[in-house]
Amino acid sequence: MLRQLGRAGRLLSGAGHYRAAPEAFRAMPATLQEHVCSTSGSSARSFATNSQDIFNTHRHTTQNNWDTPFDFSAENYEHVAEILSRFPTNYKQSACIPLLDLAQKQNNGWLNLAAMNRVAEVIEVAPIRVYEVATFYTMFNRSPVGKYHILVCGTTPCMLCGARTLSAAIKEHLSIDYGQTTPDGMFTLGEMECMGSCVNAPMICVVDYSKGVEGFTYNYHEDLTPQDVLKILDDIKAGKKPKAGSQYRKFAEPAGQMQNGKWVSASNKAGLTLRFENSGGKPPGPYCRDLDQVPAEGEAKGPPSTPPPPPKQEPKGVNAKV
Repeated sequence: MLRQLGRAGRLLSGAGHYRAAPEAFRAMPATLQEHVCSTSGSSARSFATNSQDIFNTHRHTTQNNWDTPFDFSAENYEHVAEILSRFPTNYKQSACIPLLDLAQKQNNGWLNLAAMNRVAEVIEVAPIRVYEVATFYTMFNRSPVGKYHILVCGTTPCMLCGARTLSAAIKEHLSIDYGQTTPDGMFTLGEMECMGSCVNAPMICVVDYSKGVEGFTYNYHEDLTPQDVLKILDDIKAGKKPKAGSQYRKFAEPAGQMQNGKWVSASNKAGLTLRFENSGGKPPGPYCRDLDQVPAEGEAKGPPSTPPPPPKQEPKGVNAKV
């Protein structure tokens, strides 16, 4: 059977590494199409896996092949028009990333072939131009994810502050590993590079795809302990809204609070790494100057004095004194 299909059949012999044209796929017998889909990878993986294969390789599955339907909804076509209006008409391709983001939100958190092809039609480019973008940026998911995508920051500051204890707690609590989804389709676990909140490490991000485009949220949860992250998961399961941002600070100030004129560290309470016990109960400097103080310390009062004139120089030339 593979021999009869020529080159397409030879491509199929690689256990699912099939990349032939859609016409060749549709020309296959139904049993062979099922074989292609069944050998196209065992589990849905997110961008958080250690393998780069998911970024640059497509394998047909029963839910992601040339015939998988996708189109923007009527409401989202209004968003499409607004996105296109941001760019000159001869630069529609500049809308590729925001349109892919819109398609991913509508499609429950991932991009199938049809979604990428539809974006290519909207911006009037060859589909490969859209594939290049979708396979480059790791925030585009090319396999299905759960309603809530849990992303653990694994970069150095978070790792030093306990990110691995967070991921271990999540894996044990949900009985999944990186790139896997819980059987109920609620959570997918992933690891992400630096999210820019190093001062409040360790942290996770919870991406909520459960409410479509209008209800989409992308929340950081910072200054976490293993107990905190499990409470966040349980709150989500119970339909509650977990606290976003730092769990122990107002913004990004040193963890703790002032008591009786002294700084009391919260490190013992929250398990954080900031400790000021050896600095007299006060966070170590350097401190910023109080810009509200006029005049500032060390600055002269009153208007600045006029600088003295430069010293007079003797003329040089034939009449100059020797």
